[in-house]
Amino acid sequence: MANQDNTFHIREAVAYFDSGKDLEAAIDDLLSSGFNRAEISLLASEKAVDQELGHKYQKVAELEDDATVPRACYIPTETIGDAQGAVIATPLYLAALSAIGAIVASGGSILAVLVGAVVAGGAGGALGAGLAKIIGDQHAQRIQEQLDHGGLLLWVRTWDSADEERAVAILSRHSGHDVHVHGAAA
Repeated sequence: MANQDNTFHIREAVAYFDSGKDLEAAIDDLLSSGFNRAEISLLASEKAVDQELGHKYQKVAELEDDATVPRACYIPTETIGDAQGAVIATPLYLAALSAIGAIVASGGSILAVLVGAVVAGGAGGALGAGLAKIIGDQHAQRIQEQLDHGGLLLWVRTWDSADEERAVAILSRHSGHDVHVHGAAA
C-alpha cells in the first residue's frame, strides 16, 4: 500500500526469542502454516549490524522496528548440517580420487591404491572436518552474540490482516517476546 508521499510500506510481524529451539519451532510452524521462507528474516551478524548502524547496539529489542537494520535469510539447521557434510566429503573424495589416479598412473599395485586412497582420503576428510567445524562455530557464534544482546530477532512479512493475526499467534505460541506488527518503509 502506498501512502501520501508514495512511500511503500511493508507490514511485518516481529518478535525475539530466548532460545534457538523456540525460534526454530516458530519458523517451522510459520512455514507449515503457509508462510514462505522468503518472508522470514533474521538479524544479520553483529558485525554487519554495527557497520550499518555506525554504532554497537545493546539489546535486540532496540532493533525490532528499525527498517535500516541488516537482515539475514533464514537457513534451516538441517541445511547447515548438509553444508558441513559436503565440506567434509568433498576434500575426502577429491584427495582419495587423486591418490588413486596417481598410483594407478605410476603402475602401483592394488594394495598401494587402497593404502593411498585411505591415507589421502583421511587427510582430505580431516581438512574437511576442520572446515565444517569453522562453519558450525560461526553459526553458533552468531546465535550466541544475539542471545547475549537479549534474544534472536525474527521478522515475518505479512500481506494482509489474516497473515498478521496468524503470524502473531504463531510467534506468541512459541514464546516470542514483544510480538507485534509494524510497517517498515521499503
